[in-house]
Amino acid sequence: STVISYLTMVDYHSSNNQASSGGPAVYMDPREQENDWDRDLLLDPAWEKQQRKTFTAWCNSHLRKAGTQIENIEEDFRDGLKLMLLLEVISGERLPKPERGKMRVHKINNVNKALDYIASKGVKLVSIGAEEIVDGNAKMTLGMIWTIILRFAIQDISVEETSAKEGLLLWCQRKTAPYKNVNVQNFHISWKDGLAFNALIHRHRPELIDYDKLRKDDPLTNLNNAFEVAEKYLDIPKMMDAEDIVNTARPDEKAIMTYVSSFYHAFSGAQKAETAANRICKVLAVNQENEHLMEDYEKLASDLLEWIRRTIPWLENRAPEKTMAEMQQKLEDFRGYRRVHKPPKVQEKCQLEINFNTLQTKLRLSNRPAFMPSEGRMVSDINGSWHNLEGAEKGYEEWMLNEIRRLERLDHLAEKFRQKATIHESWTDGKEAMLTQKDYETASLSEVKALLRKHEAFESDLAAHQDRVEQIAAIAQELNELDYYDSPSVNARCQKICEQWDALGSLTQSRRESLERTEKQLESIDELYLEYAKRAAPFNNWMEGAMEDLQDMFIVHNIEEIQGLITAHEQFKSTLPEANKEREAIQAIQAEVQKIAQYNGIKLSGGNPYTTITPKSIDDKWHKVEQLVPQRDRALQEELAKQQSNDHLRRKFATQANIVGPWIQTKMEEIGRISIEMNGTLEDQLVNLREYEQSIIEYKPNIDQLEGDHQLIQEALIFDNKYTAYTMEHLRVGWEQLLTTIARTINEIENQILTRDAKGISQEQLHEYRTSFNHFDKVRGQHEFKACLISLGYDGDAEFARIMGIVDPNNSGAVTFQAFIDFMSRETTDTDTADQVIASFKILAADKNFITAEELRRELPPDQAEYCIARMAPYSGPDAKPGALDYMSFSTALYGESDL
Repeated sequence: STVISYLTMVDYHSSNNQASSGGPAVYMDPREQENDWDRDLLLDPAWEKQQRKTFTAWCNSHLRKAGTQIENIEEDFRDGLKLMLLLEVISGERLPKPERGKMRVHKINNVNKALDYIASKGVKLVSIGAEEIVDGNAKMTLGMIWTIILRFAIQDISVEETSAKEGLLLWCQRKTAPYKNVNVQNFHISWKDGLAFNALIHRHRPELIDYDKLRKDDPLTNLNNAFEVAEKYLDIPKMMDAEDIVNTARPDEKAIMTYVSSFYHAFSGAQKAETAANRICKVLAVNQENEHLMEDYEKLASDLLEWIRRTIPWLENRAPEKTMAEMQQKLEDFRGYRRVHKPPKVQEKCQLEINFNTLQTKLRLSNRPAFMPSEGRMVSDINGSWHNLEGAEKGYEEWMLNEIRRLERLDHLAEKFRQKATIHESWTDGKEAMLTQKDYETASLSEVKALLRKHEAFESDLAAHQDRVEQIAAIAQELNELDYYDSPSVNARCQKICEQWDALGSLTQSRRESLERTEKQLESIDELYLEYAKRAAPFNNWMEGAMEDLQDMFIVHNIEEIQGLITAHEQFKSTLPEANKEREAIQAIQAEVQKIAQYNGIKLSGGNPYTTITPKSIDDKWHKVEQLVPQRDRALQEELAKQQSNDHLRRKFATQANIVGPWIQTKMEEIGRISIEMNGTLEDQLVNLREYEQSIIEYKPNIDQLEGDHQLIQEALIFDNKYTAYTMEHLRVGWEQLLTTIARTINEIENQILTRDAKGISQEQLHEYRTSFNHFDKVRGQHEFKACLISLGYDGDAEFARIMGIVDPNNSGAVTFQAFIDFMSRETTDTDTADQVIASFKILAADKNFITAEELRRELPPDQAEYCIARMAPYSGPDAKPGALDYMSFSTALYGESDL
């Protein structure tokens, strides 16, 4: 790592301080001024004693490598010889040849050589000269030694890019964190009880100290134990006395730092192992998280595909039901599917795509291969199955509505058939017996004539009923064509009516022939009765037809149809005055008969011989018609009100749909513009998009209201709407696409943030990339992308070919923004590689080509250690030992395979 000098020395004390102390200034790192070398504290004899002992021991720990030592720190450095020797030992470099003379000038020259060397290492010395050292100034000498200690023993200590002092403190805090009664916050009182020193030793060499037996209330024992173990087993000389530390309110910080730095350097090998372990843990954590995301994707994709697989056959089932109730229940089940079951699946599908994109982004950022779902579970497979689901769903609702309409029509026709058949069967009851009787054989002439006229009236009535028989047959035929479930019974009844009708025709013809033969013998006829019969029969038939029409069922689907029925009914009512005149005329004929008979004293022997239609039956039927007319009026008005209500439902739905439809379209267009515009930082865009998404979600009550209106329309069996071009199906699909689009847009921004943060891309760089990409983003072809790269400073066909091989490995001819930004970030950012992971494992394995399970469990957290052990293959090299594991192939696999 880059070493930055923290030891620029400046004059710390003011001239007043110099005057009061009576001596030269002490020099130090300006960032250490808050706690270090305060004038009053420097004069504290306890601190000076601690520094003398500690600095002397520290110097001797290095001088003994050259076969010498010092006894008195301010005396032994006065000639500069041992001072120069000390600097050569701790730096490993040669200083200029010292002068061996005993004169003061020789000593000053040697000390200056030492001070010049210190200055050459980036330490700025202000207002300090060799004379003070040669004169044996204790305070200045201690200050100089502290400067050497800072530069050569502490400065290079850096943990997580902190300064030397902060780095050493952070290292101590991390190493002692697991130990009870230890809380390292500084380099003075935090070490008074001695537990922190023991914790440092136990953390790295647990066999040397029984930490659990130490007591916080026995600091002397704790300190002496740590000092003795460090000197005996770690080659760290005893630099302080336990009694001095315990009996001082605040131990000297410089002495503590000097002694603790010796522990740091003694355990520097373990520090490297810890750094390597941290790197491995980081890589393993990323791999474990990615595997978890892959498992989640596979499960979610499988569940969604299984749901689609189960649902499509249900939607494709077109087996018709026999009754309206069964079909309406099927329609209600479909509505429940649309309202309750499908919306969560829409969200799952959208979340699946978002999870897939996020996972791919994380894999790219960690130099892992792209995730390939198992066969049949690709996003494209999900979209294909979803498309099949929507295809089946679209036809299903339309089919059910057509079936309901067909069953409604069938029920209406079946009821109409039964009504007409019942009326016809009632009319034919007894007609065969009447036509087969031989009453004319014993009748008088007048009676025969009467029978003949009566028969003629019957034939007229029979002809009038021909239309009803044809209607009955036509209705039966239509029921057969519409596949009515009870067609066999309808056909049987229709067949019986037709056969009976043919029999009546034959009998009628046979009776006419018999009466005409008799007519030649019987010519007497009552003209008045005959006229009555002739006029009464068609009028009676008209009344029966009118009553039938007035009671006829009707079904309409809009206001125009009911208004047509109302108009026809009004036309019918306009004919009633004329019909009433005909009734009065017919009744007048019968009255004339009675008048003539009374006038001539004729005793009538019964009723009209030519017809069974009596004046009373005509009046009764006329009164029935008069009663049915207002009933028909009410029924038509009720239906008109129903159709007006239906029209209101249509208008209400259309008004809202004509607002919602354009709103959805507008939002889709706005999202399209947002996705290419750059307003503010990615976080600003993300906040704006989420607020925009919230505004869309808050619009959901309008969709729900529209669904409610649509359900009312369907429950009213309304099948068309001329007031709007939007259907509920179109609006549902548009709404789902809108939610999916905004979610995808937000996910794109989140992935860009993830890429920016992981790759260390600045907001300005990302803005520059996006601006360049959008400017040339026409069809995302190679020609446009080449222009984009040229705008960013790339040039040359060879360079362009290399870049296209990275951003478009499949040679599709198109480049996405995510691929573009991944390329740009890789151009400027360093990331973990397989070689780095192998190097980290090699440190943990003490330079061996293999590693053991014991070493993994000692250096890594438990879960990550077991993760490695379960996946590492046995090592089979020539230097293999029992239990050896191959960390090299494992490290390579982390970057070469997506699933270990």
